[in-house]
Amino acid sequence: MVSHSVWIVGTSRSGKTARLVEQFCSWVQPEKQHTESFYTKKPGQKKGERIPEFLYLKQIEPGVLVLAANDDNRRELGDIIVTSTLGKYPVRAKTPLGFFQDEVILFWPLLINSLSLKAQFPVRLRPETEQELATKLWRPQLDEEILRIAGVNESRLVRRILDLLQLAAYSGVRCEDIAQILAKGLGDNTTTLEPEFLASLLLDWRNWCLERGLLTYGIITELYSQYLLSDRNYQQHLTKRYQAVLADDVDDYPSVARLLFELLLDQGAVGAFSYNPDGAVRLGLGADPNYLEGLAERCRVEILTGPPSESLGEELTKQMVELVTEPMVLLSLPKMVHSIQTTSRAQLLRQTAEVIANTIQSQQVQAEEVAIIAPGLDAIARYTLVEILIKQNIQVESLNDQRPLVSSPVIRALLTMLALVYPGLGRLVDRDAVAEMLVVLSRKQQAPENSLLLTDAINRVSTDIDPVRAGLIADYCFVPHPDRPNLLPVSTFERWDRIGYAATTAYGEILQWLEQQRSQQELRLIPSPISLLDRAIQRFLWNGSNLPYEQLAALRELLETAQHYWEIDTRLRQIAPDETTPYTTIIEFIQLLRRGTITANPYPVRPIGGARRAVTLATIFQYRSSRRSHRWHFWLDAGSPLWAKGGAATLFGAPFFLRDRLGEPWTAEDEKLAEEQRLRRILTDLLSRVSERVYLCHSDLAVNGQEQLGPLLPLVNACVTHSVI
Repeated sequence: MVSHSVWIVGTSRSGKTARLVEQFCSWVQPEKQHTESFYTKKPGQKKGERIPEFLYLKQIEPGVLVLAANDDNRRELGDIIVTSTLGKYPVRAKTPLGFFQDEVILFWPLLINSLSLKAQFPVRLRPETEQELATKLWRPQLDEEILRIAGVNESRLVRRILDLLQLAAYSGVRCEDIAQILAKGLGDNTTTLEPEFLASLLLDWRNWCLERGLLTYGIITELYSQYLLSDRNYQQHLTKRYQAVLADDVDDYPSVARLLFELLLDQGAVGAFSYNPDGAVRLGLGADPNYLEGLAERCRVEILTGPPSESLGEELTKQMVELVTEPMVLLSLPKMVHSIQTTSRAQLLRQTAEVIANTIQSQQVQAEEVAIIAPGLDAIARYTLVEILIKQNIQVESLNDQRPLVSSPVIRALLTMLALVYPGLGRLVDRDAVAEMLVVLSRKQQAPENSLLLTDAINRVSTDIDPVRAGLIADYCFVPHPDRPNLLPVSTFERWDRIGYAATTAYGEILQWLEQQRSQQELRLIPSPISLLDRAIQRFLWNGSNLPYEQLAALRELLETAQHYWEIDTRLRQIAPDETTPYTTIIEFIQLLRRGTITANPYPVRPIGGARRAVTLATIFQYRSSRRSHRWHFWLDAGSPLWAKGGAATLFGAPFFLRDRLGEPWTAEDEKLAEEQRLRRILTDLLSRVSERVYLCHSDLAVNGQEQLGPLLPLVNACVTHSVI
C-alpha cells in the first residue's frame, strides 16, 4: 500500500523546510494544487469507503499539528507558513516539549483522575527552581561520602540526577525503570553512585512534585508518554483535533515524539517529516535521531539534492573529512580556506578581530555576512572580540548569550534596593552595592533634539550621581545593620557641598522614595516584591525612555523570574505554611540570582524589527541550532579538542537511554566512534552554511598554556601556505 505521508531527507540548506511548507499549503489549499488526487481513510470510516485526501483535509482544515526542533525555528516556521498562506490559516507551531506541556495542562483533570492526584492547577518549574527545590529535598541524603563517590559538588550532582529523569522521560522509559537501565549500562563501575539510590531519589522527587502540582520538563514528558498517550479518551480527542502532522528537523526530536506520530498515523492522519542525516545537533541532550528515522518506513521517501551551489559543502566536505579521519593523507586545501595562526590565544583573539574589522572596512564583506564560530566561548574571548569590533563601529550579535542576570548592573541595583526596603536582609547589602545602586537609579535621559535615531538617545544616557560621588555617599551615609540597613541624609557628610547640586538632588529623591516604600511595606500596602521591583523600574529606569534591548531583556527576565518564584512559593506555603516566611523567600531569591543560576533569555528572545547589521558570534551548538548561513566563517580555536564534542557537553547517562541500545554499556570505543561521527556531521553541516571563505583560527597554546592538539589540526596544517599572518 502506498503511503500518503512524506519523509523528506536532505542535508543542511537543501530545501527541506520549503518542501514542508509546500506540503502544508497542499493540505489547506487543495484547490491550488495538481488536479490528480490520491485517497486516504478517515478515522472511523467504514472499510473500503475512501474519499480523496484533498476533500478530507478541506473538511478538517486547519487540523494540522506543526512542530519544530527549537523555539527560534518554531517562530520562523510559523512566520513562513503564515506568509505562504497569506495569513488565511493561522498556525500555532510548537516544539515537541512545548506541545507535551500544553497537552498535559489541558488534560490535567484526566490525569488527576487516572493518577489520583490532588485537584489543583499545575505550575511548571523552571530548571533553576527545579534544582533549588530538589537540592533542599535531597540534602539530608547527599552527605559528604556521597559527594566524594560522585566526584562532583552538590549542585552538579543534583543537576546530573535530574537530567536522568529527563532523559528517561524523553526515551519513553518510566521513572521506576531507571535503576534497571542504569545498572545494566554502568555494570561494575565503582566510580558512580548506586543506580537504586539514584532512582529512589528521583521517585521521591517526582512524587513530591505531583503532590504539590509542580511540573518539570521531565515530569511533563513522562506524564504525556506514559499516561496521556495510552489513554483512550485522550487518543480520541487528539485524533479528532489533528488529521495531519508537519514536523521539521525530526533528527533533533526525543524518542517519545515518534510515539505521538505513530499514534496519529495509525488513526489515519497524514504526515510530512524532514530529516537531516548530518544534523542531530541535540544528540546526547535528549534527541534520538536513529529511532525517529524508523518513521521513514511508513512514508514515501523524498531525497533532496545537496546544499545549494553557492555553499562550500560539496567542494570541501570530502577533503576535510578525509584529512581529519586520516591525518597522514597529504592534501592541501583550496584557496578559499585560510588560516590565522599565533602562539598565544590572546594574540589569536586580537588578530582574528583585526582581520574581520579590516575586511569589513575595506568592504570585502558586510558585517552581517560574517560568523565567528567556536567550540566554546569563555568570557575573555567574548569580551575581547566584542570590544575590538565595537571600537571599529562594527556591531556584534551573540547568539543566545545567556549571561547570568546578576551580571547586569541594573539587576544588581534592584536587588540591593529590595534589601534596603524589606527587613532582615541587611547581610545582603554592602557599601559597594549601595554605591552601584545610587549610580544606576540616578540615570537620566537626554534625547537629542530633532533626532529620531534611537541609538543616539541611548548613547546619551548618563547619571546624576557618578561613581566617585556614589562612593563618597556610601562611605559616609550608609549605615550597615543585619535587620535594618539605612541610608542617612547627605548632610551627614561634613563636606556634603562637594557632592554637587545634581547628585544631592538625585540622592534626596532616591532616599525619599526608599522611605516611602518602607512605610508602605510596614503597612502591608506592597502586595509583593514583584510590585516593588516594578515600581522601581517605572520610577528610576523606564521613565518614558527607550532602554537598550539588552537592558530591557534583562529587566523582563527579572520580572518573569520573580513572578515565577513567588508563584511557586505561594503554592508551597499553601501545602506547608510553616516552612517559609516571606522575608526568607526574598533572601533565597536574591541568593539564587547572585549564584548566577538564572540567565537573561525572556520571550521573545530577539529584537523586533529587521535583522541587525552585525557579526554573528556563537558556539558550534548555538550556530547549528539556529540554522543560519554566512558568506564568511571564522572557526575560532581550530586546534581545540572540544571540536569533537560539538560545543555542547553530553548529559550523563545519555547513551543508555537511546532506544536502539537501551541500557547497553558505553565503552571507550563507542565514545571514540561517536566523536568521529559527530565531527563529520559538524564539518558537513558548517560547510553547508558558508558560501565563500573559511578561516581556521588557531593558537599553539590554549588559555591554560597547554598545547592544542585537537582533531582539526590537520586542516590548519593543510592550509599553511594561505596564512594571512
